[in-house]
Amino acid sequence: MVVERERPKEWNNLVLGGRFMDRFLPMPDLGGITSDTWGSKNVIPRDINNGIESPLWSYWGGNTLLQKEDGKYHLFVCRWPENAEKGHMSYHDSRVVHGVSESPFGPFKIAGEVGHGHNPTWYVTKKGRYVLYVIDKYYVAQHINGPWREGEFEFDKRDRKTSNASNFMHNCTFAQREDGSFLMVNRHGYPYFSKNGLAKWNMIGEKSVYPPVEGKYEDPVVWKDHVQYHLIVNDWLGRIAWYLRSKDGVDWKVEPGEAYMPGISVHENGINEGWHKYERIRILQDEKGRAIAANFAVIDTLKYEDLPNDNHSSKLIVVPLRKEKLLTVLNDKKITSSTKEIRLKIEAENDFNPQTDIDLGSLRFGASEEVNFGKGSKISRSEKSGKDLILVFDGKGNGLTDDNFAGKLLGKDKNGKLLFGYTRLPEVEYLNPILSARAPVFKKTASGYDIAVKVENFGQVTSTSTNLKLTLVNDGKEQILASGTISPIKPFQETTVSLSNKIKLQKGATYTVKSTITSKAHKPVNFIKTITLQE
Repeated sequence: MVVERERPKEWNNLVLGGRFMDRFLPMPDLGGITSDTWGSKNVIPRDINNGIESPLWSYWGGNTLLQKEDGKYHLFVCRWPENAEKGHMSYHDSRVVHGVSESPFGPFKIAGEVGHGHNPTWYVTKKGRYVLYVIDKYYVAQHINGPWREGEFEFDKRDRKTSNASNFMHNCTFAQREDGSFLMVNRHGYPYFSKNGLAKWNMIGEKSVYPPVEGKYEDPVVWKDHVQYHLIVNDWLGRIAWYLRSKDGVDWKVEPGEAYMPGISVHENGINEGWHKYERIRILQDEKGRAIAANFAVIDTLKYEDLPNDNHSSKLIVVPLRKEKLLTVLNDKKITSSTKEIRLKIEAENDFNPQTDIDLGSLRFGASEEVNFGKGSKISRSEKSGKDLILVFDGKGNGLTDDNFAGKLLGKDKNGKLLFGYTRLPEVEYLNPILSARAPVFKKTASGYDIAVKVENFGQVTSTSTNLKLTLVNDGKEQILASGTISPIKPFQETTVSLSNKIKLQKGATYTVKSTITSKAHKPVNFIKTITLQE
């Protein structure tokens, strides 16, 4: 079943590079293009050497990492027999296998099996442990070839009220932070943090970070590069995916335009592999964290129509992505609407000479809200700096405000191809404490109630002295219940703030309590909890 989603009208005004989908490149010719294979007419001919496929197996999901030790690309993907009794719906019995290739695009050859599991995602911890997550459990090993030990993650919702769906913690996606800790986003779009990628995962928000529009969302993928965090989530019913960006993995900015949709698997020779569905996107990153290719689980028809011993099946494909450029803002002061000039360095790379390869007149720089629609600051001149190039922009129209944590460069190269990149901005803090309160605990005393609030820091730096305020919320009105000071907290440590209430409370009564953490440098962090006083 497919539902056609109506696109926002303003998307019609996006320029090249305004959509994430504009980054997809033609699939390379790997020498396997043939019509003598399984599949509906819409996926024939195709390159059977791209990704991994077999007439004997249905493949699904999986991400790829380059291993420096052997210089090869390693993929963990799940599969089940094509002739399994329930056809595609036999995925519940899938097994995870380890594939290896000389190329990020395949073909991947199976090197071994790990065990039972579906929708695998793997990463390497700071201490070099290999962690392979599948639905409901994980495998861990000291070496990529095993042996693998099975375990289960501990997820702590930290008093947050969330979905009771049985699949709430399925299809998780992970990104390692600078200090070796990890961000995770679950299937329903709730961020969690872990100290090392194996320790307890701690939920910090109350709401999903997904776009606030209708959609049947699943299969998120999160990754981090040298500038920011990225997230793509798929509306499987509408067959449209969304792209979001974040400074810290907590607050996300929704970008306009489709992240991907059917029709992106086109070859350099013009062949279009018209897969019915593209799901389970996973990103291959380079040494800077930049996205350079995307893995997709694809199927040639509706899942329920893929039956045993028929002509339908699924596989994993790999589609290259246009790599963003390496940028650095040279301004020392915060860029605002009154900034006269913006100096931006664009670095030379082995496959890119900024002094000869850029259509300078096409460039725009500023807030993504501006440049995605062809606006932003215009270039006034350029200056050579060794092999690099300094781009000097007139500050007018940059659109950068306090809500922007990255600037975007958008334009074309001398061949009319997309050229883009993001950069961090001056006077923006990128490593912040992430303070989060648990539900207040009330203890009856002779004079009323004492209140204790546990506050934890899931950021990467120690917090400063911060204010905590509790209010009672009733019919949209708030009344101060208690306030106090949170002492500095180191990353992944906690403190308990003891408060005395200022309002007479009734035993057995139910109250809606809002905790607010405020500091001069950061936005207020609110947590609302309904509590019934038992003592």
